[in-house]
Amino acid sequence: MAQFIDEETIEDVCILAKLSLSSEEKEKAREEMQRMLDYVEKLKELDTENTEPLSHIFGEHNVFREDVVTNGDAREEMLKNAPKTKEWQYQVPKTII
Repeated sequence: MAQFIDEETIEDVCILAKLSLSSEEKEKAREEMQRMLDYVEKLKELDTENTEPLSHIFGEHNVFREDVVTNGDAREEMLKNAPKTKEWQYQVPKTII
């Protein structure tokens, strides 16, 4: 059996989590925490001797592509669409709020 969750532990958790629980809620929380610890203890029984650690479940190692510019610099073509330009930028009316 896993570590036993007592009243003092529940009080500490309530203080750390800034929870105000009734005695019934504390008992329910204690039972649920105890079940979680029992489950973790049960998982320790599994034979993981020949199991390799995983960082994720997918087999791909590096799925990222190289960051290569493929469309080039089209600044002049884009600025041709602007009604007004100034110093290689779009010129817009001044807005004061």
